[in-house]
Amino acid sequence: MLPALPGLLVFQPLKRRYCAECRLGPLPLLALEDGAPRCLACADLGHLVFLPSGDTALTRRSREESTLSAVVVRFNRRKSRYERQGVLVEEAALARAEQRCLADAEARRRRRVRDARRRAAQDALFAQAFAAEILRLFPGCPAARARAIALHASERGSGRVGRSAAGRALTEGSVTSAVVASVRHLDTPYDRLLMSGVPRHEARRRIAAAVATVLRGWTEAGLGSTA
Repeated sequence: MLPALPGLLVFQPLKRRYCAECRLGPLPLLALEDGAPRCLACADLGHLVFLPSGDTALTRRSREESTLSAVVVRFNRRKSRYERQGVLVEEAALARAEQRCLADAEARRRRRVRDARRRAAQDALFAQAFAAEILRLFPGCPAARARAIALHASERGSGRVGRSAAGRALTEGSVTSAVVASVRHLDTPYDRLLMSGVPRHEARRRIAAAVATVLRGWTEAGLGSTA
């Protein structure tokens, strides 16, 4: 049973078939006229070029640009049905369609660049706000350290506290968590304890006093400056 597809049909034969008119063959592609195979030249389709399936936009635009076109199908014995393999279109139409697709691809590229720049600007502003909140809560924290903590905590796609809902809202808890994490890794032997096999909760217990000392120093530095 022939596939119910709109327009002209061209077949990729599974067996060796020869043109009923010019006797050329075996034919890689053929059209059926009155049930007999015809080569593309005898079927007046020889000037068309084959575009394999795969790029939906290019296929659609090629058919839009082409005055004459045909759908190419092949019979799948295992599934007992014809399956679409591509289309035949005019070569000039294919070239015009490719130009349209390239223009769209360039437009998408430019949009991605604009979006990336916008996100980078948003991220920079948020990191500044995060760093400012760190310095408000811990005025003794060095400014460069606050900026580094903010950038690390708010890195896009990191899943860190700065990307959470609480982090985006700059809640005191989320900002403090980012500072504590930085102090834990950079100002205590926490990482060495983990590497030596100490369980995480035990390692945190051992360095808790050191973390508290650093945080207290950063907090009291601000209190002393306002006295």
